[in-house]
Amino acid sequence: MGPDDAYANAPYIPDGESYPARWAAEAAAFRNRHPPDVVPYGETTRQAFDLFLPEQEPRGLVVFVHGGYWMRFGRGDWSHLAAGPLSEGWAVAMPGYDLCPDVHIRDITRQVARAVTVASERVSGPLRLAGHSAGGHLVARMCCSDVSLTERGRIERILPISPVSDLEPLRETSMNDTLRIDSREAEQESPVHHPAPDCPVHVWVGGDERPAFIDQARWLSASWDMPLTVEPGRHHFDVIDGLADAASPLARALLS
Repeated sequence: MGPDDAYANAPYIPDGESYPARWAAEAAAFRNRHPPDVVPYGETTRQAFDLFLPEQEPRGLVVFVHGGYWMRFGRGDWSHLAAGPLSEGWAVAMPGYDLCPDVHIRDITRQVARAVTVASERVSGPLRLAGHSAGGHLVARMCCSDVSLTERGRIERILPISPVSDLEPLRETSMNDTLRIDSREAEQESPVHHPAPDCPVHVWVGGDERPAFIDQARWLSASWDMPLTVEPGRHHFDVIDGLADAASPLARALLS
């Protein structure tokens, strides 16, 4: 198995190519029912987050960071995943960020930290962070001591879902023509190379995912001595579905 194949998801998921359009449609329908506040946090148009607010005073703030190998998608593709936390009285912020190759992954890390800071200024109470794939990497980075995050003390839980925890293997893929990860960035931006954080982290991955992603999840869990759930029957594209249902095991891991 070559490096590109190891990190290819869609070819190994039934009807895998249809998922992005389905996500976008579900997200648009949810936004029509629950229009968010759009809050800029930086200088570019992608540096903004959608803020969904419950009808009552929020219990706290959930921040969900999307994936796409730091190269694809935007905040508006995932709005429907706010349904679970919102139904439990949590506000939900979904940040966008600039994409590679316009920026480096280290720049995206700083942007997400800024988004979390600005969102936390809008909503009081505890913070829960979740992210999928590249977003799982980014939320894991939020609890690393080298990231400037003034509200880190409010973080109660971080849920990296199918995270990329070690960037070094991606240097061998053709994606690196766009990502431009060098050895220094691979070391600095890989959560597994940072000490375990003080806040609780629960790593989550689908049991039917590519072996490379199961490995990445296990590496993070082992490096930080944090719990790992391998959810049976879930692949890389549907492992996040549970966030939309407050009663699902995934949502409970984030919210309980």
